[in-house]
Amino acid sequence: LHYPLRRQRQMCIRDRLLAVDISGSMEIRDMERNGALIDRLSATKEVVADFIKRRPRDRVGLLLFGGEAYLQVPLTFDHQTLLQLLDSAHIGFAGDGTAIGDAVGLAVKHLRDRPAENRVLILLTDGVNNSGRISPQQAAALAAAHGIRIHTLGVGAEMLLQQGLFGTRRVNPSADLDEAALRHLAESTGGHYSRARDAQQL
Repeated sequence: LHYPLRRQRQMCIRDRLLAVDISGSMEIRDMERNGALIDRLSATKEVVADFIKRRPRDRVGLLLFGGEAYLQVPLTFDHQTLLQLLDSAHIGFAGDGTAIGDAVGLAVKHLRDRPAENRVLILLTDGVNNSGRISPQQAAALAAAHGIRIHTLGVGAEMLLQQGLFGTRRVNPSADLDEAALRHLAESTGGHYSRARDAQQL
């Protein structure tokens, strides 16, 4: 009785490509964790690492983007190496700016030949597309044409207290987050958009 069930679980291998923003704004320290503030990239790394560890049977890949996008780790079962390369990712490795459209376009290139049910991209960013050659709208159409589902996650707090010469003031550190574009990327490809204002929500 148990053998067919075990074999069925073993056959349910899924591919997940993660696209992580490493632009300059990801160093903003506005993600609350256990009462302390940490930077967005550190919070993202922790959550992505946990996501990878919870999926030992899945192929997982890592794409990094800033002003440019590049594939850091192809889809792989070697999660230990993947976690090491995720941990080594730093702000500035991919240049200045945020090329969301190019990141999606590169993901399409690496996912389009995968089995239809496995074409999934999870994109985490805190910004607006201000670099690259492909707009998020063009990238969404390209992904949809190839049957690639995109789940997007907007990272960053909506309120942060800053000390200045004239006292403390409230600012919105996520004013540049383009939620409309991220929502369109998700909804037009059958995915979901989520908003993470702190480490717990992330």
